Amino acid sequence: MRTIGLLGGMSWESTAVYYRHINEAVRDRLGGLHSAEVLMRSVDFDDIVALQKADQWEKAGATLSALARGLERAGADCILICTNTMHKLADTIQSAVSVPLIHIADTTAEAVKATPARRPLLLATRYTMEQDFYVSRLRSMHGLDLMVPHAEDRATVHDIIFAELCCGMIQDASRQRYLDIIARARDEGADSVILGCTEIGLLIQPDMLDIPAFDSTLIHADAAVEFSMVGHNASRQDAA
Repeated sequence: MRTIGLLGGMSWESTAVYYRHINEAVRDRLGGLHSAEVLMRSVDFDDIVALQKADQWEKAGATLSALARGLERAGADCILICTNTMHKLADTIQSAVSVPLIHIADTTAEAVKATPARRPLLLATRYTMEQDFYVSRLRSMHGLDLMVPHAEDRATVHDIIFAELCCGMIQDASRQRYLDIIARARDEGADSVILGCTEIGLLIQPDMLDIPAFDSTLIHADAAVEFSMVGHNASRQDAA
C-alpha cells in the first residue's frame, strides 16, 4: 500500500473528514483491521488565512512547499492539499516535490464528467469562485460549463465557510441560505452543484438536493485511496 501525504489543517474540521474517509475506504476494501498508510502535516490555519487576506500567496506557497517536502522525505508517495482554495498554489507545491500531487479540481471534474451533468454550480470560498486557478481549469481543461453564484451569494457562501464551518458551527439558517442559492442557480440552468470547499459537506449533503451534488472532499479522498491501492494485492480474505 502506498503512503498518502496530507497537507491539512485548512481547516482541521475538513481534514478530519479526509482522515476518517480514507481509512474507512481502505477498511471497506480490505476488511478486518486494515487502515491506510497516511502521513499528515497540519498547519495553524489562522496563519494561512492571514496570508490569504494579505494577498501573500507566494509566502503561503513557500510554507506549504516546505511542508510537502517534509512529507516526501518522511515517505509520502503522493501529496494532497486538503483544501480547494490552496490549490491556487498547486503548481508551486508540485514543483517542490518529486511525488505526484493529486489535484482536487481534476478529480472533482472527472467525477462530474462521469455523469450527464455538464453545467455545475461551484460553491466555494471567494478566492476559488472568483479567481482563475480553479474556474478556468474546470472550464478550459475539463470542458465544463461552470456556473458561479451572483456576487451577493458569493459573499454569503464565503462568509459562512470562514465564520461558521471552519469553526465547527453548523446552523440550520445557513444551510437554508445555501439551499436557496442552489435553487436560484438551478432555475438559471445549473444541472448539478460542486461542493468546492472542503467544509461545505459538513453543512450540505447530496440527499438534501434535487440535482446531483459532488463533494470535492470525498472525491479527493477517494482518489488518494485509489492511488494508494495500486499494486496492493491484499483482499478481504487476507484481513485479520
